[in-house]
Amino acid sequence: MRIASLGLLAVHRRSMTDVSGFKNRPSATGISNVLTFTHQSILNVTPNEAFEWHERAGAFERLSPPWERIEVLERTGGIRDGDRLHLKLRRGPFQVHWEAEHRGYTPGRQFRDEQLKGPFSQWSHTHRFKPDAEGHSILEDHVEYALPLGLVGRLLGRSYTERALRQMFAHRHQTTQADLVRHKRFADRGAQRVAMTGSSGLVGSQLTAFLTSGGHHVSRMVRRAPSPDSGEVFWNPERGETDTAALEGVDAVVHLAGENIAAGRWTKARKESIARSRIDGTRLLSEALSKLSKPPRVLLAASAIGYYGDRGNEILTEDSPAKGHAFITDVCREWEDATKPAEEAGIRVVHLRLGVVLSRSGGALAKMTTPFSLGLGGVLSHGRQYMSWISLEDVIGATQHAMFTEELRGPVNLVAPNPVTNRTFTKTLGRVLRRPTLFPVPAVAVKTLFGQMGEELLLGSARVLPKKLLDSGFKFLYPDLEDTLRAELGRFS
Repeated sequence: MRIASLGLLAVHRRSMTDVSGFKNRPSATGISNVLTFTHQSILNVTPNEAFEWHERAGAFERLSPPWERIEVLERTGGIRDGDRLHLKLRRGPFQVHWEAEHRGYTPGRQFRDEQLKGPFSQWSHTHRFKPDAEGHSILEDHVEYALPLGLVGRLLGRSYTERALRQMFAHRHQTTQADLVRHKRFADRGAQRVAMTGSSGLVGSQLTAFLTSGGHHVSRMVRRAPSPDSGEVFWNPERGETDTAALEGVDAVVHLAGENIAAGRWTKARKESIARSRIDGTRLLSEALSKLSKPPRVLLAASAIGYYGDRGNEILTEDSPAKGHAFITDVCREWEDATKPAEEAGIRVVHLRLGVVLSRSGGALAKMTTPFSLGLGGVLSHGRQYMSWISLEDVIGATQHAMFTEELRGPVNLVAPNPVTNRTFTKTLGRVLRRPTLFPVPAVAVKTLFGQMGEELLLGSARVLPKKLLDSGFKFLYPDLEDTLRAELGRFS
């Protein structure tokens, strides 16, 4: 199985080791009724540290594979005996409800979830945390399950289920190891209180889960009345309102809110809405932070590599100036300028210039997966335009790195170190999905379908490098495009 390069883990003495296997457990009649699956990894932390990570809020969201469409409908407690979880899983046009109850809770050692209602005739999943000879831990997931429909179910569904379990637990263990290593790197900084806008978005939801499972507290900034005892903070950028008092004493603020720029054609009204959602919201938040008696150490404010404009194959770093007056370039300039009140108040401000964030859960990759899976993918225009991309996992890691790395300030490019052309991206995605990419889309078709949005976002070229991240010691989990796509799509080779 090809696993994405774990550059971050290379600095540690021991790397992850996986052992997986399937077995049959015979019934009293001698016919194999219950199947078993076991997956083990060595983690560079103690069993207690690994167990505590699983017990914190956000761990389930971090462990859910990005290629699975999972919605938590109801949750009671965490992983202790009697705690329950009700999920909805989507597979194409079908929906499956899954209810599970936790049992066998032994602090620092194990917990188990058992299916009450769901797609299996039987399901029992035991999570075990064992010490190894060198004081680290062995994470073991042991599953006992029975497929519905008896022999017919085993004949038709066993191969598919085994493949799905291998993919899922490869993802789960890799995420567990990477998250624990990243949190351990900054463990001496202590638990942080972080306020976050845009916490329900693609980046914000996973960043929130990452931080909370690492022991930090995230105060979501919401535009409705905050829920009781939730720690939420009210703000409404459209009306210029912020509960400034609730922000007193936060250690860091992550500002991700803004209208989706790729949701449709850029009409005049939509462009105005996009600009105002970013510029006005950022200015309102920055002014509120500047008035605090105990301001945060750092404001991490989202921006975009659209700042640089359409630059062909020119190599761009944080030192490269903006050029031209494309809509997105002008928005990025004003967006970043709107943080000046916070900067003038002595707050360290980092502009997270995001590239194309790759995740099966949303964004560009989620939109492309269906047509490419159907064999309808193809190169856009001549295909020579550069696409500066980054995995969602590295967005999360880079944001944490910027939060704690004092020398980082101003623009920081959140892109992988290996930008690719549209042609290379297209062929790589087709190879991962094992589908042809024979349907090119001419530039005129892109402009006709998407207008200015398509011209700037799909046909524009920006070859951007993450110079500041690399110079400050950040290690990418996914520097390679193919490894990223395989991890996000569950297509391990």
